[in-house]
Amino acid sequence: MPTRQALELSRAAGLDLVVVAATAQPPVCRIIDYGRHKYETEKREKENKKKVQDVKGIKIRPNIAEHDLQTLLRRSKEFLGEGDKVRVLCQFRAREITHPEIGQRKLERFAELLADISVIDKAPSLDGKQMVMVLIPKPGIRENLGGKKKDAEDKDKQDGGEEV
Repeated sequence: MPTRQALELSRAAGLDLVVVAATAQPPVCRIIDYGRHKYETEKREKENKKKVQDVKGIKIRPNIAEHDLQTLLRRSKEFLGEGDKVRVLCQFRAREITHPEIGQRKLERFAELLADISVIDKAPSLDGKQMVMVLIPKPGIRENLGGKKKDAEDKDKQDGGEEV
């Protein structure tokens, strides 16, 4: 239909005339509410965007005490439950670097204790004076651990009984 006639129809309906395919012969247009159309396309694009995982860091030492290790394990479980990656860093000081196998055993034990909820993404590797290992959550772990959804709206909400 002619452009003028399409414009008259859209004005009569109180909607907008939007070009859908400008390169087609003849060009294709639709009579829609442009604001709503724009909102829905942005929403679809946002959903299709790949979910980004944060990388949380945990630092240990080769001679870390058992209680300290358990505390860091508990924090790591929280991170993994939220769907984040965990980078475990074993730092060597002074002459500790002469026995990297001790640090590697600590990292392997750390991974073993979290084996039920995580998978090793990057095996322990020595990089200068530190050994690095990366753990990722197993699929479906977030639901099992009751992990919180990361949502900006959740952060902005305030409990009614909470003081400001």
